[in-house]
Formats: sequence, C-alpha cells, structure tokens
Amino acid sequence: MTIFFDPDFITADDQHYFNEGRFYQLSRKLGAHPHPQGIHFAVWAPNARFVSVMGDFNGWDPHSCPLRAVGNSGIWAGVHPDARLYQTYKFHICSHHLGYQVDKADPVAFYAEQPPKTASVIWKSAHHWEDSEWMRTRKDRQALSRPMSIYEVHLGSWKRKVEEGGRPLSYRELAVELGHYVRDQGFSHIELMPVMEYPFGGSWGYQSTGYYAPTSRYGTPDDFKYFVDYLHQLGIGIILDWVPSHFPNDQHGLDYFDGTHLYEHSDPRQGFHPDWNSCIFNYGRNEVRSFLISSALHWLGEYHIDGLRVDAVASMLYLDYSRKSGEWIPNIHGGRDNLEAVSFLRELNEACYAQFPDIHMIAEESTSWPMVSRPASMGGLGFGMKWDMGWMHDTLEYFAHDPIHRKFHHHEITFRAIYAFTENFVLSISHDECTHGKKSLLHKMPGDDWQRTANLRCLLAYMFASPGKKLLFMGCEFAQHDEWSHDKSLDWHLLNFAPHQQVQLLVRDLNFLYRNHAALQVDFDPVGFAWVDMNDREQSIISFLRFAPDRRSAILCLFNFTPCPRHDYRIGVPFAGEWREILNSDAAHYGGANIGNGGGVHSSHIPNHGHAHSLNLTIPPLGGVFLEWKA
Repeated sequence: MTIFFDPDFITADDQHYFNEGRFYQLSRKLGAHPHPQGIHFAVWAPNARFVSVMGDFNGWDPHSCPLRAVGNSGIWAGVHPDARLYQTYKFHICSHHLGYQVDKADPVAFYAEQPPKTASVIWKSAHHWEDSEWMRTRKDRQALSRPMSIYEVHLGSWKRKVEEGGRPLSYRELAVELGHYVRDQGFSHIELMPVMEYPFGGSWGYQSTGYYAPTSRYGTPDDFKYFVDYLHQLGIGIILDWVPSHFPNDQHGLDYFDGTHLYEHSDPRQGFHPDWNSCIFNYGRNEVRSFLISSALHWLGEYHIDGLRVDAVASMLYLDYSRKSGEWIPNIHGGRDNLEAVSFLRELNEACYAQFPDIHMIAEESTSWPMVSRPASMGGLGFGMKWDMGWMHDTLEYFAHDPIHRKFHHHEITFRAIYAFTENFVLSISHDECTHGKKSLLHKMPGDDWQRTANLRCLLAYMFASPGKKLLFMGCEFAQHDEWSHDKSLDWHLLNFAPHQQVQLLVRDLNFLYRNHAALQVDFDPVGFAWVDMNDREQSIISFLRFAPDRRSAILCLFNFTPCPRHDYRIGVPFAGEWREILNSDAAHYGGANIGNGGGVHSSHIPNHGHAHSLNLTIPPLGGVFLEWKA
C-alpha cells in the first residue's frame, strides 16, 4: 500500500518554532507515531533530495516508501498504512551532496534494537504510573534545603546473574534488587550512568546515539518506566546522566546525517572532540537546540525523571578545550568562551525548570567558570547544582599521602573553605575515580589493610560531615577491592567478610545521620558552617562546626588524619553543656579500635579557639568523630 502525507500532523506553527529553535516537544512530532491510518514517520534532513522509510513492513525496500518534504522546514514525513507497533525501521537518505546515500536510525526513536543491531523500533507506551505520591511531594523532597545522598550506578555491572551466564539484571529485576538495597542503605537518590541508547558498551553510555530511547540492553521503554515507578514508590529519586556535549560517529547515528554536517560543526576545529574521537553539537543551529532541549524534557516528562546531570560541561564552555594553539577558532570577540554553548545551557536550564520546577539540573563542570549554579537571569548558567571536582581531586590526593607526610599537604584538605559556598556543590566520588588505572577507592588509601580501611572510613565520614550534597559510586560503600569494570559485577562476595560489612554499615549510618540531623543539612549557606581549628597541621587534625538553621543544635566534627590517637585534645565550642558522641568512625562495630569519648563529653568553662567553653576529647587514629549539642 502506498505511503501518504498528512498535512495536519506537523502544523505550520510546529515548523516555524522548530526552525526558530523554540520547539521543545519534538518527541510528539518527529519519529514514529501511531496514526489512525497506520504509523506516521518524520525526520529532519534538510539537505536531502530523497528520504524514504524502510523496515519490516516493506521488506526493507529503500525506494518503495518515499516521504514528503514538509514545507521549508527540512522535515520529511509520511504515513505508512502497513506499519505496526514493535516493527523495526530506518530512514534511507539520498543527499544533494556528492550522491551520498545512507541508512540512518531514527534520531527521535523511543526504542532501538539491542546492540550490535542498530535499527529503530516503533513503540507506544502502555505503562500506567503509580508514583503519584512521589510526584505530589517531590517539590518538598527535592528542596535544596533537604539532604541529598546519591548512589551512582552503572546498571549493567551493579549485579549480574551468575547462574545465568553472568548476564546483567533487567530493568524490572533492578527495580526490586537495586531499589531495596539503596533504600536500606539510606541513599535518597540514584544517579544512572547514561541509559540513552548507545552502540559501544565500553563507552558506558557516554557515546549516545538514541537521545530519546532507553537502552534495550536491559528491557523495553516500559520496563524502564517500571524501574523509575518502583523506585519512586520506595521514596528514591532518579537522576540521569545526559550527554549533550558530543556524540559518536557511527554511521547509523547523527554524524553527517543527510550528507552534510547537520548536527555537528563542519570544521573539525569546532566539530570534532579530540579526547573522545566524537562529534560536537552545533549549539548555534536552532534545530539542534530544539533537538537537545526536547530530549531533556522528554526524559523529565515521559519518564518522570527527577533530574539530569549534564556531562562534560567544561568541554562545552571552552572553544580551546583539549586543543593546542591553532587547533581552535576564537569567538566573535576573539576569546575562548563558546558563546553559543553558554546560550544553549542557559536556555536548556530555563526550559527544564519552567516545565518541571521541582527537578534538579546538575553540572559536571571542572573549571572555575563563575556562577554555574546561579540563575541565568543573574548571569549564571542556570544549573541548580554543580559537582565539586576540586574537592574530589584535593581530598583524594590528600588521602593518598602517607599519614607521616600529610602535615606538609594540610592545605589540600582545608583549601575548599575558600570557595565552598560560591556554588551549590555536590561532593562527588564518581566512577571516573575508580577505573582506568586509578584503583578502587579502598586501594587509593596508603598503609596496610587496617590503615587502608581506617583511612577509607575516615574519608567517608569527612565527606558526610562537609557541607554539600553527596555522591558515591557503587561499590565504594562496601570497600570494593578491584577497580570498576563495566563487563562484570561488583564483588558482592566481599560482604562475607567483616571489614566490608563494617564499611557498608558506616555508610548506612552516615546516610541516616545526614537525613535525621538538621545541623548536617545546611549545605549551601555559610551560616551553617564554622571552622574551629583548620591550622593544626602538625597533628594533621581539622575541626569544624555544623549548625541547624534555628541554631538550636550543632554538631562538632573532628578528624585525625594520622594513625596516632590524640588524647586530652582540647577544642573550643560555642555552647556549654553536654556534647553527645553520635558517630565515631573508629567504633568497634565499624571495624575500629573503639577509641573515643565514652558516648559524650561535658564542656568546661575554659576558653579556647575563640570560644568561652571547651571540650577535652580523645580523637581516634585515622578517625572522625561527630559530637552533637542541643539547646
């Protein structure tokens, strides 16, 4: 049966706003959609002379089902009466340029064949959402004043079915196993490394081809919705890694889509990423902005996602990122700032927050670009939060030093005080720090087995004591031995051994401590933090206070970064009375020596550190201690 054109499906207004870069609902118009008379197909290919759709419904004939140009929009569309749900398809494109012909997957497909196959799949969701309670209360749950502890996960390697050949868990299996694990460990959110369809497993999803399709490796789009729905019902939010910075050059993908550099810049000094051998989006092209912003909104709307962590923002902001002199093109002012990318990021964040004001937009940005997490109206980039890459780097570098040398590197653990409240920071220990020869978090620590584990416990306690939201990569919470590998499961058998159980228990207790104590939740306001002593470099000790918003409770946090216990250590405090020890990373049930303060200490009227009162404390070796005062 002959394909036909429906002039009412993509209206003149749709075309106009798309070409202006202000159409943010591409998933409703482009791609494959059920139609009263079949399936409506549409694709953007403005430099094509011929576009057809081919698939299971026409024997993959590239010539029998030509699409029709929709006005001057660059879109080609048509309805195929024989096409059905769940059939596979591609677009056959013949370019005006050099006789170029290619078969492309649908850039706006909702579902794709399981790699290494590359065809798109006609899909319509049948999922019935049951997360109304979560969605109703999300604004309160995700307020910037609320605790946020994120468990970062690569779905294919969190846990595998050993009895079934080591296959990854499906979305539905993960919903139950991962969901209950994360809830029991006290994390508030999961962050998923990219689930947008990608051809090469070794890219971990950071080389996306399907900007609207969850990867079919673990199930269907409705299986992924079930995963989200189930976790929401458990009270767990979901953040997705999203990659608008670059895309792979696989032939079936976006690269050289219609015989021209459509999505990417044509000049390799702008359009080719030297670090990842991939293509860079042309943020100055209106239709590309529509494509990307529509993708972000698709995940937030169609999948009830609670936030996006935008990958590699620094690579977008700087025209000379990873380039030598002469390998980049300055902006119109002669500078290195990518003005089009800056404009795009502001538009992206404004559009996402306008439609979903209760979500989070989080930047992975590794430079000192100002006001990343400030509104665009103030001159910022408009994100809600930013990963604190400086804290991560300095902290891990400090902990890698042998304790005997740490006094010479004391600034690495205190430097954050200079900038800690200039952005809304997430303290992140991510997958990037646990692979590619960087060692597992446990094996970054120096010393023998006891010292490594004690150092790790101290690091985790220090992270949760510090202002900022928290992110921890999977496996770190139970002291994974080996570097992370995407091809195998985490080493869950380690939980048969006490030291790994004890680290896991510590992380759980830290999560619930953070969740249940208001003094630890003032993450973005300097009124909630004060140093007591940041200068005791000789003993490698730091101490600071965290305050509740109403100042009716405070928590004193002390850290000893040497293996020598410090007895009779006098520390000044602002309030008289009992200071109860609410966590000690050296407690016996965490695998420590139980060196501490017997459950609490009463203050003395002995001035110290600028305060009228002080405590006489014992600080355990390679340990952190939290003491709480209440009015």
